[in-house]
Amino acid sequence: MPPFGSCSRFRALNSTASRCLHASLARPQRRTPRLDEVGPMACRLGSRSVVRFRGPDTAKFLQGLLTNDVRPLARPSSLPSSPSSYFPTPNVAHKIYPPVYAALLTPQGRFLYDLFLYRLPAAEEKLDRTGSGPGSGDEEEPLTLLADVDAAVLDELLDCFKKYRLRSKVEIENATNEFSCWQRFGNNLSDTASSVQEPEASSVGWGKGVDRAGQAAAQGSNLGWQWFKDPRLDVLGFRGIFPSNITPPLVESDKETDEQNYLLWRLERGVAEGSTEIPKGEAIPLEYNLAGLNAISFDKGCYVGQELVARTHNRGVIRKRLLPVKFVNNKGEELEQAVSLGSEVVDSTSGKKVGTVTTALGCHGMGLLRLEEALKQSPTLSIKNKDDVRIKVIRPDWWPAEWAQVHEQQTAAA
Repeated sequence: MPPFGSCSRFRALNSTASRCLHASLARPQRRTPRLDEVGPMACRLGSRSVVRFRGPDTAKFLQGLLTNDVRPLARPSSLPSSPSSYFPTPNVAHKIYPPVYAALLTPQGRFLYDLFLYRLPAAEEKLDRTGSGPGSGDEEEPLTLLADVDAAVLDELLDCFKKYRLRSKVEIENATNEFSCWQRFGNNLSDTASSVQEPEASSVGWGKGVDRAGQAAAQGSNLGWQWFKDPRLDVLGFRGIFPSNITPPLVESDKETDEQNYLLWRLERGVAEGSTEIPKGEAIPLEYNLAGLNAISFDKGCYVGQELVARTHNRGVIRKRLLPVKFVNNKGEELEQAVSLGSEVVDSTSGKKVGTVTTALGCHGMGLLRLEEALKQSPTLSIKNKDDVRIKVIRPDWWPAEWAQVHEQQTAAA
């Protein structure tokens, strides 16, 4: 197969998609397509597992632990929501509750785990098997939330939440055998006009009072499972939890791809995910841009580690941030050689440390870098003891403008 994009080893699609791509690349005088020109794609996220929270105290329990406001996922009769906090607005008419992205921190405000929280569709919130009306269920059924979590730390995550549970009436269990996490991403997914004009812009599935019979037939079973906009950024596409025995709707066989391509999609945009890419027990949430990724509410009240996060936010001084980088040689050509995690980024002229590589995949990676040096786009940034491996820093398009403005003000004041 001809090279796919600039980092061929990590951009190969699955066999079906590869054949389609091979045919298009075989045409003469056609440039090699980029990853963001091939979409839409979908992949099952083998790096993620599913945890189920269920019980009358579910919302209260998670609200006191996590960085974001989880109350919008509760039923209308449960905890009220703060209008000033960040959260997606539930579509009450169709019983659509967009997921919430949040993190659990140490008491010292360091990152532990990230979670995507979904409200499990209740029976009365789904269509019945005929697709003509709502299902039947107990209106008093306890709230059930599913959490998409890092599979590498699943056991310790479960132990951690159970230690915090104390007398709270909430069951916490591993549901990985029942459910799988999926992502849809790529070109022609993120730039939809609006949630009203584009049905899939907010969700794709089957809700009470919505005729989705054709899509239900495509899925085949378990009415009520949906795709949602990724709660972090539109450019990341759509995310969802689905029963493990089905293929989610809108997943075409020739577009299902390997999870490595989703990792590359995130790397190019500087979005870390999981306790490997966001060092557990060490990472400061604001340095890893969790506020810009809608993982933190600064209005919700107390949660574990809140004091340090609030103090850092109020001071407004973030000297280091996670940034996407590209590994190139002295001529500016991309290098596909391995760069080990933890490698130091230095200014080869002064020898001053600028930061550390946190994630690397072929010629792409991410690094926690000092903004003062990184945003200068200096050609002298390189890997320590590897002067032939230069670092090209990329400022993500999704970054809020005020981040750069604050940095410029700090630099001028210095």
